[in-house]
Amino acid sequence: MIINNVQEKHNPGRPSPGHGAGSRASILLGTQTLFNVGFYAVVPFIAVVLTGDFGLGATAVGLVLGVRTFSQQGLFVVGGALADRFGPRGIILLGCAVRSVGFLALSAALWPTRPVVWLFVAGTALTGFGGALFSPGLNVLLGTVQRARDEAGHRGVSLFAWLAVTGEVGAVVGPLLGARLLGWGFATVAGAGAGFFVAVGVALAVLLPRVDVPRAAEGRHTLVWHALRDRHFTAFAALHAADLLSYNQLYLALPLAIASAGGGAGVVALMFAWASVLTLGLQLPVARWTARLGAPRALRLGYLAHVSAFLLLAVGAVASGPGSAALVLLAIAVTCIMLGHLVVNPTGLGLVPGFARGRATGVYFGLLATCGGIAVLLGNLVAGALIEAGLAAEAPPLAPLLPWLFLATLPLAAAVLVPRVLRASGVDR
Repeated sequence: MIINNVQEKHNPGRPSPGHGAGSRASILLGTQTLFNVGFYAVVPFIAVVLTGDFGLGATAVGLVLGVRTFSQQGLFVVGGALADRFGPRGIILLGCAVRSVGFLALSAALWPTRPVVWLFVAGTALTGFGGALFSPGLNVLLGTVQRARDEAGHRGVSLFAWLAVTGEVGAVVGPLLGARLLGWGFATVAGAGAGFFVAVGVALAVLLPRVDVPRAAEGRHTLVWHALRDRHFTAFAALHAADLLSYNQLYLALPLAIASAGGGAGVVALMFAWASVLTLGLQLPVARWTARLGAPRALRLGYLAHVSAFLLLAVGAVASGPGSAALVLLAIAVTCIMLGHLVVNPTGLGLVPGFARGRATGVYFGLLATCGGIAVLLGNLVAGALIEAGLAAEAPPLAPLLPWLFLATLPLAAAVLVPRVLRASGVDR
């Protein structure tokens, strides 16, 4: 299955760019589902293992999980540069191999009578770096197929919207499979994950389409520097990072707010289930609506949905105490955050090839993700400190407002400035 180079449309003797794009897109979207099944079958249980098998405290667990997150999200730009330099297909397969080794290390760390902490930490880092390799490569391939569809006159839902849906299917199925295996111990779960990614890598070596994408002869440092010099794109990436920071509050600020409102782990689980329901049920209709609306207006509304969520939470922080009313307000806020993310995330990814203007896109996708990762790391530090200060006994009455106002400020800035950046760059379809 070979995708035709987008330039082939000028050659009447060869197929059009959109020829066969449906089957190639199906393979790429199915690949995202498999990646998420394997990931979510293992990673959600790491914190439990660190506290149970290794006896680590919350701070140490947070540090280990932070290492895993940085080794993935923070290193996307490395994976993107490698995909540009050597081709996305090979880097995707390499990412499968690295993640398989990482999962095997997680399993092996638990084989001795006394678990090996350093090996477990190394395994978590390798699982993250595997994702930093194959995710940008997959985005490059999908972006190329999307551009071929666009040039062939196809006007359907963005493939990046479908990517969110298929990824969410994996995020729902993965933990269920992992939980079924957990009765045999986490070593079995991680070992099965390693075998799963070996099988996925072998299957992709056969099925993954060979796509003609722009390739760069420069070294990866030159590629990164070239993307960083694109001031319109760097401005967009920095502002767009507000979406990932807002979305990640489902893992930090909102569980803490649920606890303050009197909700327990069951309510947190319901929150994530509701987020999955919204993604599976609304992502495609939302994508059709945003396509009609246009990227600048759609992004503005998406960022403002994040703002509204945090302003609602700010009101709730001072106007309502523990109880059902506070939990209802939290449910509305979660819905606003998810609606904003469903609008902003696929729309932002779909704009990347336009910023690249025919150049290699891996570094661009990588920088977009890396900016989001940096925003989450720094933003969570600030938000966490403000939340902790607001919970202190001697805190002033309005202190609980501060974390939510801080979180609302960033997407508000994006809502105001991103449409201007798109107009200035000419990427304002």
